[in-house]
Amino acid sequence: MLAVAVLAAGKGTRMKSDLPKVLQPLAGATLVERVLASCLPLAPQRQLLIVGHQAERVERSLSNLPGLEFVLQEPQHGTGHAVQQLLEPLAGFQGELLVLNGDVPLLRPGTLEELLAKHRSSGAAVTLLTARLADPTGYGRVFADEQGLVSGIVEHRDCSEEQRRNTLTNAGIYCFDWAKLAAVLPLLSTDNNQGELYLTDTVAMLSPAMHLEVADPDEINGINDRLQLAQCEAVLQERLRRHWMAEGVSFTDPASCTLSEGTRFGRDVLVEPQCHFRGNTTIGNGCRIGPGCLIENSSLADGVEVLYSVLRDSTVEESSVVGPFAQLRSGAHLEAGCRIGNFVEVKNSRLGAGVKANHLSYLGDADLGANVNVGAGTITANFDGLRKHRTVIGAGSKTGANSVLVA
Repeated sequence: MLAVAVLAAGKGTRMKSDLPKVLQPLAGATLVERVLASCLPLAPQRQLLIVGHQAERVERSLSNLPGLEFVLQEPQHGTGHAVQQLLEPLAGFQGELLVLNGDVPLLRPGTLEELLAKHRSSGAAVTLLTARLADPTGYGRVFADEQGLVSGIVEHRDCSEEQRRNTLTNAGIYCFDWAKLAAVLPLLSTDNNQGELYLTDTVAMLSPAMHLEVADPDEINGINDRLQLAQCEAVLQERLRRHWMAEGVSFTDPASCTLSEGTRFGRDVLVEPQCHFRGNTTIGNGCRIGPGCLIENSSLADGVEVLYSVLRDSTVEESSVVGPFAQLRSGAHLEAGCRIGNFVEVKNSRLGAGVKANHLSYLGDADLGANVNVGAGTITANFDGLRKHRTVIGAGSKTGANSVLVA
């Protein structure tokens, strides 16, 4: 059996934010959501989140995740103290405990699968994830032989000058035999520079201890401040762009575009510079997006073109053209072959197939039939000061320039 514990109790003071560090956003999801998602392919029997700072806020943000157990660490006296809080909820549990950090969001599920497999095959009491870093400043150093057998871990602040020359670092990711860990957790001491209980000290108490060196050191990047958050965002964005280019999407200037993990592209999509995709967005085959677009929580069918425009919570059916300088707001639905042009705004409206609104119009709370031609400057006046009302325009109709339709 497998239990997963995520350490998420810290204050994250270096973020200088009212938002708990583990709730900081990264490519459309919070740090802790990314950590929890990385272990889902392992199908753990128990998932526990150790909370402390703003615990109620963290719990509320994750209340939609089924089966997640919250364990309070109050006060916070280090990583060893955090895992000590599991002694009661995991009493009698038989199996492995995977310990993750809520501020290390770039771990790939395959890496965790490899860590668990090595732990089980080696018969180790603990197996930890390690990485060799060009600049290991701030990371605990791992001391091991050529067979991967670990003799100890020393925190950076406690290292001698000679020990600091070791570039093999502790990623803070562990797989324990829970029964053996539970036996030594009460033995932890605060005899260190910080006066805290270090989970790393259990490695010297458990035998055998093994390590797995990760191939990509970026995976173990931790986040303590805004700079590191931006660096992790850059790594994640590069992963997402590389994935979609391998799937048949062309980016004219990849570095200028950002994606969310919920973005999905068809084949033969062309993305011009300065385009940004947010939330759960689907782009169909053969679309051309940009330059200069923001598309959020929207669905575009095959062959859609969007230029210098903003689309939020909208649906655009095949072969429609949007922009330049148009805005589709929540509830906008364009049927096939629509044309929405310069400085046109559409909100909570359904436009039938072939509708054209090329210039300077506002269509809000409206239903337009097929092949309506909206003259320049047409406005649907949908609000009487108290209530919204719908405007209905039948198929084949045409409005003249500067028309105001009062529902």
